[in-house]
Order: sequence, then C-alpha cells, then structure tokens
Amino acid sequence: MIYLEGSGKEFAGPPLSLEQLDTDPLRQFFSWYQEAQRIEAGDPTAVALATSSREGRVRSRMVLLKAIDERSFLFFTNYGSRKGRDLSENPQAAFSCFWPALMRQVCARGIVEKTSLEESAAYFESRPVLSRLSAWASPQSEPIPAERAFLENRLRQMQERFGSSNIPLPPHWGGYRLIPEEVEFWQGRSSRLHDRFHYVRVPGNGWRVERLAP
Repeated sequence: MIYLEGSGKEFAGPPLSLEQLDTDPLRQFFSWYQEAQRIEAGDPTAVALATSSREGRVRSRMVLLKAIDERSFLFFTNYGSRKGRDLSENPQAAFSCFWPALMRQVCARGIVEKTSLEESAAYFESRPVLSRLSAWASPQSEPIPAERAFLENRLRQMQERFGSSNIPLPPHWGGYRLIPEEVEFWQGRSSRLHDRFHYVRVPGNGWRVERLAP
C-alpha cells in the first residue's frame, strides 16, 4: 500500500453557526457562491455530479452549474450522454463542490427533471458559436475513432451546415434541474472539527436544519 499525502494545510476557516445561515439552502448556496466568485482562482460553478443507472452503477464527473432559481440548480448537457442515460433510468442525482480558498464545501442530493424546451433554447442561444456547433458535432460518450481528426472534421461539417448564426437547438441537447431534497454546507475548521449544517426538506413545511458531527 502506498499512502498519499496532501498539502498538510490546516482547515482553519471562520466559524459557521446556525444563526448565520439562511432559512433556504438555495439562497444560502447563492450567497456562498458570490463569495467564491470573488475569491476562488478556479471556476466556482464546477461541481462533481454523481448519477446512477437503474442497476445502481454509479458514475461521477465534473459539470458546470449554469443557473439557480427558487427551487433548483440547473445544468445542461447532451441527453444521450452517460449522465443523460442514467437520468432517464434513475432521475436522481447528487453533486458536491469545493471552494478551497474559502475552505467550504456544499453537497446536494435530489430529484432531477428536464428543463422546458424554451429554457434549453434560451441558454443554448447564449453559448459561444463554437460551443453550439460542438453540441451538434460530438456524439457525447459514444466510442469514436482514436484520431482527433474525427471530431475536427465533424466540427467543420457543422460549420458548413449552419454557418455562424441561427444555429438551432439540437434535439438531443438541453437542461436538467436538480430539485434538492437535502443540502449540506461544510465550513473547514481547525483540528478537523469542521462546522457542518444539513438541510432536509420537510414536505409542505420548508426545511429542517441540523448540525452534523465533522
């Protein structure tokens, strides 16, 4: 066995108390995200998204959260991708994000549903031209020839087909909203005595918040 060594950095962050938290975890997430946006060197929207097939085979990958509303977190992808196929079989998912400069982590779990066609189209139109063309060009998660030229040729074909304007929304591409049933906020503290607060949805009665042992 080879033991792995981290940075050895002490998680000496500021205290987090119940009184500091918003009563709604989505608003609390947005508040923390705004701080991360100012401070973090990396992309603060990056999260590790975990999905599972009908048989319980779990996969995870990094995705970017693209929006948050009063009830959900939104991300977009190819519906035929591995995560899309998982979500068609088992419409539940979880994600976690870590903001090291703030020594903060957020974990969420909930039900996933597709966004409306109008929401998907509105976001798709906001993407850069090459990103929109790539959504048409890439058969995401499918085996393809080893040479990268395959993808580059596919992109050229899409450029010839659509040009650089009026690129339509692909029928296989769109958004998902993760509607959380539980959300945890983790604040790193010294001596590994971290502050953890866990929101659990109470049907018809908002959220219950409890402190968890680190």
